[in-house]
Amino acid sequence: MRPSAPSYLADFDSASAMLRATSNILNGKDFPTLGQPPALTPLVRSVNLLPRSAREQIYALGGAFEGQWPTKLHTISAEAVAEWAAARYPQRPYQAVMVGSSNGALVHLAAALDLPWLPQTSMIPVRHFATDPDDPKSAMEFGKRFGPALLDANPEWQLHHMHDANQDRLMVRHMDYFRVKRLNLGRAYERFLTSRLPEGGTIILVDCQRKWPTTRINEHHVFQHGALGGATEHEFMEGSERVEEYLHRYDSDVRRWDGPEPNDESPEAEWGFEQALREDVLRFAAKHGYKVKRLSFYEPEHTSPLVADFYRDWYRLRGLKANRLLVESFISMEPYWALRTGSVPFWMKFNMEPSVECVEKYLDNSEPFDEINLMLFNNGVEAAGFPQIDRWKKVLERARRRGRFIGVRPDLHPRDFGALARYHTDMKKLAPRYPIPGPLPLKRFTDFMQRSDREYAVKLEDE
Repeated sequence: MRPSAPSYLADFDSASAMLRATSNILNGKDFPTLGQPPALTPLVRSVNLLPRSAREQIYALGGAFEGQWPTKLHTISAEAVAEWAAARYPQRPYQAVMVGSSNGALVHLAAALDLPWLPQTSMIPVRHFATDPDDPKSAMEFGKRFGPALLDANPEWQLHHMHDANQDRLMVRHMDYFRVKRLNLGRAYERFLTSRLPEGGTIILVDCQRKWPTTRINEHHVFQHGALGGATEHEFMEGSERVEEYLHRYDSDVRRWDGPEPNDESPEAEWGFEQALREDVLRFAAKHGYKVKRLSFYEPEHTSPLVADFYRDWYRLRGLKANRLLVESFISMEPYWALRTGSVPFWMKFNMEPSVECVEKYLDNSEPFDEINLMLFNNGVEAAGFPQIDRWKKVLERARRRGRFIGVRPDLHPRDFGALARYHTDMKKLAPRYPIPGPLPLKRFTDFMQRSDREYAVKLEDE
């Protein structure tokens, strides 16, 4: 039986959810209800029966009750988090292991190549009730007060305290986002690599180079006001007409955010890669006779066209039509059923304008698909940069035969919290079905990158 996550980790976060999705497919399992216990499925479905305000409150409090009390941060263990991550994978040898940034497209690459992924970043939600979401300075002071206990207990972590009142408006009313990045492999990851990666095997560094303006508290602690999504760095710092309209619509007392003055630029809290881990991986690899490759890109979604085209090429070599596109959103994903249904996976980091633009651009430059299936993550907020549902419908209209939402009730988006359970059951209804194929060699992927006619914003280089 695979172990349970430490109670202080966020379940509905990119790192923990993508770890579950990756380890599930390597165990031959699908990914219902974001990898949560089956008993939660009826509860998640029933939330949609409630009025809008009640749905929003349940969503917000559900996140808050995942949180750790700030006075207990000293009890958290970085090593326990790493042990849990490593223990989720089958005990067998692997041709390569990915280490580093969270990335939904690379979950599908892991599924195709049978590669474990060890995350650098984890999220610890910290309870902070009765807070004003539009007061980032107070959030920073909260982190300055309670962050040191976490770091004193875990010197192998760097704290990226993130506050996003745009996309995470419901959540930050009751908690703060303490994202932590490993600065070294540590005992659990080293033990996993030496026991599962034969000598001469490859460690793939997943290096998302996206950065964000931050306020540095100390050497291992930064505060990040805002996050990747609909609003830009400039809008979080200086405001805009659409930010003003958004804040007015949500009855805020302000019309722009007054955040702390940035004095640094750091790896983006959720997606960015902290380079200190690279140095430790190179040291470890040299000692144990491993190769190291670095898969580098700037925006998280830069990997999505590459992986989608790789799958399409792979399917055609297997004799499949490769004419069905599956567009996934944040942690709403199904790598197992993508393979079983012959779906070409295209991952979007969220449900905001940059993501819909990303999939539109991919469709502009690709051979048309007969079928397009679309998931949307529901976060309960019509934030600045939120595309209306008609924009997503136009994406579906680009299918030559059929476009449809997977798990989403368009009339309820972005408050259709039942979609967190329905995406899985809708995927299981698709036909035809195919057996799960055997894993591909890593060379198949590297050869594809070398011979592809399309230019990708991704590099795979030997270190």
